[in-house]
Amino acid sequence: MESILITGASGFIGSFLVEEALKQGFDTWAGVRASSSRRYLRDGRIHFLEADFAHPDALRSRLKEHRDEHGAFDYVIHCAGVTKCIDKADFERVNHLQTRYLVEALRDLDMTPRRFVFISTLSVFGPVHERTYQPISETDTPAPNTAYGLSKLHAEQFLQGLTDFPCVILRPTGVYGPKERDYYLMADSIKKHMDFAVGFRRQDLTFVYVRDVVQAAFLALTAERAVGRAYFLSDGQVYSSRTFSDLIWRELGKPFLIRVRCPLWMLKVISVVAERVAAMRHTMGTFNTDKYNIMKQRNWQCDIAPAKAELGYIPRYDLDNGVRETIAWYKQEGWL
Repeated sequence: MESILITGASGFIGSFLVEEALKQGFDTWAGVRASSSRRYLRDGRIHFLEADFAHPDALRSRLKEHRDEHGAFDYVIHCAGVTKCIDKADFERVNHLQTRYLVEALRDLDMTPRRFVFISTLSVFGPVHERTYQPISETDTPAPNTAYGLSKLHAEQFLQGLTDFPCVILRPTGVYGPKERDYYLMADSIKKHMDFAVGFRRQDLTFVYVRDVVQAAFLALTAERAVGRAYFLSDGQVYSSRTFSDLIWRELGKPFLIRVRCPLWMLKVISVVAERVAAMRHTMGTFNTDKYNIMKQRNWQCDIAPAKAELGYIPRYDLDNGVRETIAWYKQEGWL
């Protein structure tokens, strides 16, 4: 039985990766912190690797223990990371440096896997082709305008600088699905009769259902042409800014709805104030200047042709089907 380590296994995407690994018959190791919730990791076949990714010596020691008892992992999918932080410097510490610590430990301990898949993000590119609305492609120059995107870019650059490490990078656009909380907030707002939109200029949005990200990750484990490559992931469609909320509204039974469109200048003021208030309270606010930069971006199109050609990636969920399944899960779990 081939073994696989999935870091960030307790998170939204990570828990789906673990589910698929078990389905495919892998000897599945869930990389978690000691304090991580195991709510979505209850299958008795799951092995747990509790590791401190923040401290390289402790991480190396834990991996050595594992190697001596169980051997090296055949595959690693590195999904651990943060999308929200109280201190923006934590993005760099977690998303970049802890990726570096893991890879260096694997190499030093002669535990280099057959394939290492890194879950990155479309946000490493920032606002590209904002006037022409061309799809972002791998030949474009990354210019992230968020601390999150910059930290993921730094991790990518580290990995791409390794000539002897079999890495594949995945750059999904907005990932949604059951268990996800940011898009849930939109659904909750619509249920409470309020829908918010941002800006008045055209905005082209893209999405990818969580199970399609998982599909791509497992294809990347064995695709011959994938090593050293980075791939964008979406469902292959482009949507208007209102499509997502309209689909949620439909699945919620079309409740009475007040639609509010916020000008960008007002949104920026709100983001600055919210960020400062959160800093004073030392809390993680739901809205800040990074979130503003994401919401103001007008072009989220991306070219998934290389993923189709080289990974064999075929999106199985369009937004209609994905939203239907997601809202049904939220209702079933009592979130809505």
